Amino acid sequence: MMTMWDELHALQSGVADRRIQTLFDDPARFYAFSARFDGMLLDYSKTNIDDAIRAALIALAEAAGLPEARAAMFGGERINRTEGRAVLHTALRAPAGSVIEIGGENVMPEVEETRARMARFATTLRSGAFKAQGGRVTDVVNIGIGGSDLGPAMAVAALAPYHDGPRCHFVSNVDGAHIHDTLAGLNPETTVVIVASKTFATVETMTNAATARDWMAASVADPGAQFVALSSAEDRAAEFGIAPERVFGFADWVGGRYSVWGPIGLSLMIAIGPDEFSAFLDGAAAMDAHFRDAPPEENLPVLLALTGIWHRQICGYPSRAVLPYDQRLALLPAYLQQLEMESNGKRVAMDGADLTRPSGPIVWGAPGTNGQHAFYQLLHQGTDIVPCEFMIAAEGHEPSLAHHHALLVANCLAQSEALMKGRPLESARAIMAAKGVHGDEAEIQARHRVFPGNRPSTTLAYDRLTPRRLGQIIALYEHRVFVEGVILGINSFDQWGVELGKELATALGPVLSGDEDAEGKDGSTAGLVTFLRR
Repeated sequence: MMTMWDELHALQSGVADRRIQTLFDDPARFYAFSARFDGMLLDYSKTNIDDAIRAALIALAEAAGLPEARAAMFGGERINRTEGRAVLHTALRAPAGSVIEIGGENVMPEVEETRARMARFATTLRSGAFKAQGGRVTDVVNIGIGGSDLGPAMAVAALAPYHDGPRCHFVSNVDGAHIHDTLAGLNPETTVVIVASKTFATVETMTNAATARDWMAASVADPGAQFVALSSAEDRAAEFGIAPERVFGFADWVGGRYSVWGPIGLSLMIAIGPDEFSAFLDGAAAMDAHFRDAPPEENLPVLLALTGIWHRQICGYPSRAVLPYDQRLALLPAYLQQLEMESNGKRVAMDGADLTRPSGPIVWGAPGTNGQHAFYQLLHQGTDIVPCEFMIAAEGHEPSLAHHHALLVANCLAQSEALMKGRPLESARAIMAAKGVHGDEAEIQARHRVFPGNRPSTTLAYDRLTPRRLGQIIALYEHRVFVEGVILGINSFDQWGVELGKELATALGPVLSGDEDAEGKDGSTAGLVTFLRR
């Protein structure tokens, strides 16, 4: 009996040699294969998806139980089965007065109370009412790792035009160079340090936090008074010297890579202010409503996910490139890399059985136009096809530099067009002839100038990168990951793959210090330990 997967593979076989460009013989192609929502447009017309393929992909999602899984997530059911937790990061951005329950208990009063506490603290710090021991706070250092770093660091950089608070800095790597170089230019008497760790026990974060406290203690009488904890472990924060009024906790139903909407986003709130932070939350909440209510053919997260499934699981492309044509989104590829690869980089299904098809793709990228002078060579002429996801705003934040933005937009659109159209050998030969090159040398030179084309891409276009729009973009990708996980039958909300390396690192500590020998270690590890100790 043919399954939906079988049907999609059969459809793919039938179009494998079809040129994407030929689909535009239909003048309505762009309008039929793009979708709009609140100032945003997702164009997936430059893919080989047609009506039959889209219908089959939607049927696949429905057969996988997407409507039911979506309702279960928003309804507070414990869909993170391996950890027995609900998945309710959406509650952190839900409008005030919402009712969202877990086991019959409304979580929103606590969410709103924490949000209000954050706003009061951010306001007093930004206004100068909260003073460091050297006076008004000039700098804030967020110490975290993974979701406790990537989310706020990415968002703070993205929303630079809205900064009107203290300067924000981020430390994540346990490499001492990171915290050394970050603190080197700061005044400990006017710096506040935010320690972001749900358990207040993350080794890298707490090592960096202790170093920051020692740095501050050399200059101020009470370093703890200039520390803030984003943690649910209030007792551990107190032991560190942080008063309860500067501890902002969050529940276990908020995963690290989904946590920028709550206390983990405090540095962003300090940078842009509570009002703009509220706009950021409102944008995400609007995308939540769109995801819940829009039909599949108009639903941006669903369409983006189905495009991803088509390219990875059906066409077999192992990676996807995220290419924001916005320098302020320079950290977005890394953020989405964690979001997607930590969520869907799994090898077993919900029931523990081995997956019978590939899981999530390798996600990577960089902002345009920088990438054009780095890795686009491979995108255009390499032997592997890499689906590309472009992002572009209609306008920037610098009116006096509008000519820069026009060039940026032209480059973005030209790259997706070039990936699709390519350049045939005949055209390359004509170029050589026009240059006066003939014979065997002309043929050799022409072949180097051939672009295979027929390489798929999507483009997410939007009016301007505002706090609301950034919230929508992040939520769009969160829901995309969820949809792909549901279709693959995996748990997108645990991350057991990070555990083994941490366990082995802990065990290696005494070996590297010389307190224990390397007995039981493989020859390579033992040899490396010997070299590094010497």
